[in-house]
Amino acid sequence: MFALLMLVSFAAFAREAPPAAEDPVLEKRMLRIAAELRCLVCQNQTIADSNADLAVDLREQVRRMLKQGQSEEQIVRYMTDRYGDFVLYRPPVKGSTLLLWFGPAVLLVGGLAVLIIVLRRRNRLSDDRFEPDEPEAAADEGAAR
Repeated sequence: MFALLMLVSFAAFAREAPPAAEDPVLEKRMLRIAAELRCLVCQNQTIADSNADLAVDLREQVRRMLKQGQSEEQIVRYMTDRYGDFVLYRPPVKGSTLLLWFGPAVLLVGGLAVLIIVLRRRNRLSDDRFEPDEPEAAADEGAAR
């Protein structure tokens, strides 16, 4: 009986969902543009995926701009003029973003080079250059007694 009462109380708070969009074609274009713009609050989501207040506002602004007849390029240019290249989920390759694009690859190659150099030097060392660890040596002596 208690479970039924709880279900009825939850149903009382339920509301009908608002329509997804007045114009489905416009909504599809807005979502395509929003998928290319980074949420400035979340930073790891697009404004299409984010529920942050700023992302909701930016989606609404994109809708308004589309209704005014602006092209996708004009909207993206407006956003980058206002927020910089950081707002683009895939920033362009240019001088100020070279480290962003190629930094991880440089670090990976550098790390692999250091690893190869260290392993080659270690292979050239003779066995007498390596000393056993102290705790292991003490454990071996205790086991022998």
